[in-house]
Amino acid sequence: MKVLVAGATGNTGQRLVRELNDRGLNPVAMVRDSSDTSGLPEGVEQRKADLTQLDDDVTDGCDVVVFAAGSGGNTSDEMTDKVDRDGAKRLIDLSVASDVRRFVMLSSIGAGDPDPDHELANYLQAKHEADEHLMETQLEYAILRPVALTDDGGAGEVRLGENVDPKGEAARGDVARLLADAAESPEWVGKVLHMETVPS
Repeated sequence: MKVLVAGATGNTGQRLVRELNDRGLNPVAMVRDSSDTSGLPEGVEQRKADLTQLDDDVTDGCDVVVFAAGSGGNTSDEMTDKVDRDGAKRLIDLSVASDVRRFVMLSSIGAGDPDPDHELANYLQAKHEADEHLMETQLEYAILRPVALTDDGGAGEVRLGENVDPKGEAARGDVARLLADAAESPEWVGKVLHMETVPS
């Protein structure tokens, strides 16, 4: 199974690529020309692409696409829209066009019903629109909405569903593990789940 990972060189994306590789799947790391690829496993396939201007063939030959990218917390609203909304929506459309089977979206808590007064209102609205666009397609989809991310490795207990503490934390290692689960397990199809790492 070939899994294209958008955001492969990011903090979560690198963990996801390693997780997929360790499971014997075939991750394809989507990278920009300027990306630092030193954190990717040796020998992993790389595919040059930029979410702000995707080529039509970027998803060709892939069975699953995982959107684990993000414009970052310090970018302008315009760039957030280009990456987290428009880039995600175009990647979804290209996945449909190239017969990708499943699309896994790393979203965010609050994206289901964005609060216009939230400090991340524009980001949450962008994620909301991308999530809604995905759910309107015929793709098998899974959407993971973690709380605030930390750089911890995780591998601890996680909580999924409506009982998640919106002020809690989610370890990137746990997020990556769940995204990999969603890429290969039929149990994730059609799910939209909040997520946090349970404090030890």
